[in-house]
Amino acid sequence: MQQSATRDVHIESMQPLTTPRNLINALPITPMVEETVLEGREQLRKVLNGEDSRLFLVVGPCSIHSKESALEYAGRLKELSDKLSDRLLIVMRVYFEKPRTTVGWKGLIYDPHLDDSFDIEAGLRTARSLLLEIGEMGMYAGTEFLDPVVPQYLAGLITWGTIGARTTESQIHRQMASGLSMPVGFKNGTDGNAQVAVDAMLSASSPHGFLGMDVDGQTSLIRTTGNPDGHLVLRGGNAGPNFGIEAIAEAKNRLGKAGVRSQLMVDCSHGNSNKDHKQQASAFKDVVSQRVSGDNDIFGAMLESNLNEGSQRLCEDLSQLQYGVSITDACIGWGETEELLNWAYEAMGGLVSTPV
Repeated sequence: MQQSATRDVHIESMQPLTTPRNLINALPITPMVEETVLEGREQLRKVLNGEDSRLFLVVGPCSIHSKESALEYAGRLKELSDKLSDRLLIVMRVYFEKPRTTVGWKGLIYDPHLDDSFDIEAGLRTARSLLLEIGEMGMYAGTEFLDPVVPQYLAGLITWGTIGARTTESQIHRQMASGLSMPVGFKNGTDGNAQVAVDAMLSASSPHGFLGMDVDGQTSLIRTTGNPDGHLVLRGGNAGPNFGIEAIAEAKNRLGKAGVRSQLMVDCSHGNSNKDHKQQASAFKDVVSQRVSGDNDIFGAMLESNLNEGSQRLCEDLSQLQYGVSITDACIGWGETEELLNWAYEAMGGLVSTPV
């Protein structure tokens, strides 16, 4: 290519990565995992459409940084999920990409060795292999899609996806969501504004044509049919929580005016816990109580949970990291998680029937 002083001025290097097709062939989906993913998506669609009256819950670490601890968590959650499955539909939160307000660790895909080496190829391989192992357990996985290239590598293993507060307003992410194969939640903006998420639902439900990448890494024109399974996720904002009765009524009013799905779910972390993991329980119980009291438009909730409570700073000496403790947002521990899920199960008693 012709050299030019006008191009790539601030680019230090470019490193080719394996194509999605090559990674998928190297780590192929198994019949068991395919059955798990398809089953989870179908069950979730039934919950969204009111054909299954269970409560949908997304539960798991703020971010995944250790495959070992993630698999232990998945095993525990699967065992509990099986016990509660007649009233709760549980998906594990398996987040590999972390949008940053300024700078910070960007997630396992970008920096799997936790040392700023940005070994993205290893990150993609680790993420896919972890999702396969979780799927082999029969556990459903949910994740946030941040980089529009990543779904080509991982989306076939995901039951539930979400577009985060910082990207819901992005046309690129709305286009991407319009082509994703699973139900997708759109979070309100970081300022608490739900309208951007409502607009995103409208956009993503429509067909799009846009610039993208195919499974062979070829730049392509991507045409989509639109995703009919978009929904609103309330996560609070800079002004505080938005899970109360009045805030939810206002959100449903916006959804009604836009003519989109009225069902919504609540993220009990972030702004809805005032960024204090100890407040997640009160938000969760409030939301579930609203559902139990008759608000069937509240179809689900989310908890940030890990094996152990709290958070820790990422340090140079990785041997000093505590096992099962978040290196991003603080999480509730497993004991409290189990207690809350059992409480939700009891609260939902008598209101639901065993799903068909």
